[in-house]
Amino acid sequence: MDIYNALALLLVTAAAFAYINSRFLRMPPAIGLMVLGLAASLLLIGLAQLNVKAVLELVALVNKLDFSTIVMQVMLGFLLFAGAIHVDARRLGRLRWPVGVLALVGTPVSTVLVAGAMYGLLPLFGLPTPFIYCLLFGALISPTDPIAVLSILTKANIPKSLETKIVGESLFNDGVGVVLFIVTLEVALMGPQDFTLTHALSVFARETLGGLALGTALGLGAAWLLRTIDNYQVEVLLTLAVVAGGTALATRLHTSGPLAMVMAGLLVGHFSRSGGVMSDESQDYVDKFWELVDEVLNALLFVLMGLEVLVLHIPGRTVLAGMAAIAVVLGARLVAVSVPLVLLRLSPTFRPSDHGVTVLTWGGLRGGLSVALALSLPASMPRELLVGITYVIVVFSIIGQGLTIGPLVRWLGVGKRPDRAETLTEDTVRTLSEPKQGS
Repeated sequence: MDIYNALALLLVTAAAFAYINSRFLRMPPAIGLMVLGLAASLLLIGLAQLNVKAVLELVALVNKLDFSTIVMQVMLGFLLFAGAIHVDARRLGRLRWPVGVLALVGTPVSTVLVAGAMYGLLPLFGLPTPFIYCLLFGALISPTDPIAVLSILTKANIPKSLETKIVGESLFNDGVGVVLFIVTLEVALMGPQDFTLTHALSVFARETLGGLALGTALGLGAAWLLRTIDNYQVEVLLTLAVVAGGTALATRLHTSGPLAMVMAGLLVGHFSRSGGVMSDESQDYVDKFWELVDEVLNALLFVLMGLEVLVLHIPGRTVLAGMAAIAVVLGARLVAVSVPLVLLRLSPTFRPSDHGVTVLTWGGLRGGLSVALALSLPASMPRELLVGITYVIVVFSIIGQGLTIGPLVRWLGVGKRPDRAETLTEDTVRTLSEPKQGS
């Protein structure tokens, strides 16, 4: 019953905060809910210091919620599928090289850069940390969170092609980041003396290729089943089964569940819109159902992230280290975006610009995925330190970057407008690369 009470509290709080935000604050939902959650948590912490019994019971109730398990094993698969099913797969296909290179090259580059910088930075705050744990931190903080990106950036009034590129990269680089995190965690648990490159590569291949293969099989299988019936209740149920069963199967097979759900969502969304798979009525119901799932789970997630302050212990010097780490993570993101774009310049039609690098860097939001990965670390590691720094970065990313990405896009002059390169493979970059008049 305690777990039920905790979940009921979370749902009621999310509904109340969503109403307050929609009625009064009018912020983007993810930002407004997290701000309200943080404010409520800070108020409750103050009351807890006064030993208010009801508040202490509330803290104990929140403490029963396993954030890492809820996000990684329950929410993430549904959120990724909900995001992927609404992505234009054809447009994403035209952007496959920019998206693929940014995810596969940019994420490891950022991981290494963050690790090296934090290894040198943390001793300055009296927090010396072995390099392997800095590498672990780099792996969990480097991928941009698709949950945050889908919730905030799609409402930033950016060109559709640029939106597809950022969202597509985010959907895939979280899978790469999770795989890097798993491999690095195994190295940390085994010890460098027992580590072999062959073992690391086999884990990476199993997680990545296995996840993509499983997602492809699930997506194609679901599309075939959807083609054989015309009953929107059953069709919605089938898509639910793909996510719930596919996530459980990925865990069983030790493959990447996030990558599997991204592929499955993209394929189901693509074939359902290609004609002959779903009736218009079924398509409408499935789209609206997953849009609602996306909104509800996002509300729960960002409220939960705000309330986590109640149960996290973050000392002052950890907060300072986290503030310094914000610059480190943004700098690493800048390099991680620039390097793939330089590689892509080998294409004669690819012309990157400062605008593209700037938007991709500032639009690389971190969210619940990074917090969940940090909270999944065992107690034998510097878990409290890494969780605290991660939380500081995520709060800044969601609130600071989330609130300013729209004004930044308008200031750069890359807001929505007709794009003559819309049909080209590098259409996103063309949108960004053409200089403004007079520049």
